[in-house]
Amino acid sequence: MLRVTMIGCGAIGSGVLELLHGDADVAFDSVVTVADSRKQTQATVARWAPGASVIERLDAAAAAPDVLVECAGHAAIAAHVLPALARGIPCIVASVGALGEPGMVEALERAAREGGTQVQLLSGAIGGIDALAAARVGGLESVVYTGRKPPLAWQGTPAEMVCDLASLTSARMIFEGSAREAAQLYPKNANVAATLSLAGLGLERTQVQLFADPGVTENVHHFEARGAFGHFELTMRGNPLPANPKTSALTVYSVVRALTNRARAISI
Repeated sequence: MLRVTMIGCGAIGSGVLELLHGDADVAFDSVVTVADSRKQTQATVARWAPGASVIERLDAAAAAPDVLVECAGHAAIAAHVLPALARGIPCIVASVGALGEPGMVEALERAAREGGTQVQLLSGAIGGIDALAAARVGGLESVVYTGRKPPLAWQGTPAEMVCDLASLTSARMIFEGSAREAAQLYPKNANVAATLSLAGLGLERTQVQLFADPGVTENVHHFEARGAFGHFELTMRGNPLPANPKTSALTVYSVVRALTNRARAISI
């Protein structure tokens, strides 16, 4: 039985709890939340993981878990993941876009080495990460990522200063630059770009284009990679989470897959 502590219980976390409800190989010991969402978290946990406790700090848990999974957003990396790694607790990170912050990759590596453990970065809403990482071994030349989302999915981001999102009648590019810039400007929307960068050419050399597109209803991710291995392209049209249109439903499934792969006798 894999004993899990989950950081965060919003749209992603609650989806994970629901999908793993009653799983014989995975048990949630505790869910870490913040004070202003404690009541809602308690209700969700009572429904989908009644054996788990709701706590505000990992060190309040009765015992260290087998793995900690982060589903809470970028701030949770410094607040919870780094201390857990330093204590020797393996961690799974969904908010990969946080690694666009200068020094964050190095901080994660230091903490994991200090604790003699490992942090796993999830593929989230994109596929082909295995092929991209393998291609890097043989020599990558370029990786270009294009992300398209419905205009209103960009509300609350710098895109609102680029155009009137509500009145768009055709696709509008709202950002073009490096993956590091994308992760810093659009931290809640750039997890895919950051993931591709870490698997491939890095945050500076991975090129990103982001579009607000009234012609799409899904979150559309496309990337093209070229190098000594050859050339490949991948396009994914992911349905957004009903509870949060900025997030792909595949992100939830990616967390579930990571946990079950650790718990099952066979993983792929």
